[in-house]
Amino acid sequence: MTTEDLTASPSERGTVLVTGGTGFVGSHSVARLLREGYQTRVTVREPGQEAEVRAALRRAEVDPSSRLEFVVADLSADDGWADAMDGVGHVLHHASPFPSTPPETEEELVLPARDGTLRVLSEARKAGIPQVVMTSSYAAVGYTVKPGNHYSEADWTDPDTEGLPAYHKSKVLAERAAWDYVHTHGGIELAVVNPTGIFGPQLGDRPSASLGLVKNMLTGQMPVVPIMYFGVADVRDVVDLHLRAMLHPKAAGERFIAVGGPAISLFGMAQILREHFPAAADVLPSTELTIEQVREAAKTEPALRDAAAMRGRIPVISNEKARSLLGWKPRDVTETIVATADGQIRLGLTLPEGD
Repeated sequence: MTTEDLTASPSERGTVLVTGGTGFVGSHSVARLLREGYQTRVTVREPGQEAEVRAALRRAEVDPSSRLEFVVADLSADDGWADAMDGVGHVLHHASPFPSTPPETEEELVLPARDGTLRVLSEARKAGIPQVVMTSSYAAVGYTVKPGNHYSEADWTDPDTEGLPAYHKSKVLAERAAWDYVHTHGGIELAVVNPTGIFGPQLGDRPSASLGLVKNMLTGQMPVVPIMYFGVADVRDVVDLHLRAMLHPKAAGERFIAVGGPAISLFGMAQILREHFPAAADVLPSTELTIEQVREAAKTEPALRDAAAMRGRIPVISNEKARSLLGWKPRDVTETIVATADGQIRLGLTLPEGD
């Protein structure tokens, strides 16, 4: 599918509803849709968040003109969702809770993620919208150990996997619930995008967890890193994959993993930054913890539990389905990591002075 295909007669496709428009993926989705000429409606939890979306668009150098509108609607309540869906032709459902610190109970994440997704699907179905494209996560795909560590859209993370973080469990259960809903009720199609770690240029003021990794490395806040390998996807490519799933007739009923290339380690990421940002070389991570050290540290440091759960595995993550079925062509991982750092520098991140 070419860019021309994606932009063909957007006015004839109806309004595109974007949930989670203040988030990392959501802000880029709104910018891309407006740039392509789509009438775009964004849900926000409270009216004040409209300013965040508009600020992100200014950073993206996108003029929304009269093609942008807002509706107040929270995933935890029914209010506003009927208005949000009125006259909509497509739904990109990005919104999902992502805490800055581990929750006290799993339910704090699982319930709003699952119930919010079902609320969006139910309201879209009532409004006669033919399909919802949902942002899930690779967390719902590849966090249960399997022989060979090769993962594709056919794989599912077992929510009962020992040591599985609450966020990962919430993504599994929310996506499972979404598929169960469309299979049980009918009347609406679902396509799901499962991104790995999402990096790239930041538009909003609130950095995602992935962006925080790069910032912490560049500012010397991560002198050591745990051994941990993961997939990288550029946020711009993640948005592109959503749009392809939104428009392509063969996307309905399918999952698509978004990953830019082979898995990379945190230490490997530090090496990329060291090569392209030599001024930060002295503060970038220079040591990698062993899996034994990670397991021990994770007993008292919740932030390391994800790395401990991975057990040093190097996953082999396939993006063949998105490439072959939808014509998706992601950026190189190095380009994405460099773009992440460049974006943070443009937002005011100061690197150490060189010699």
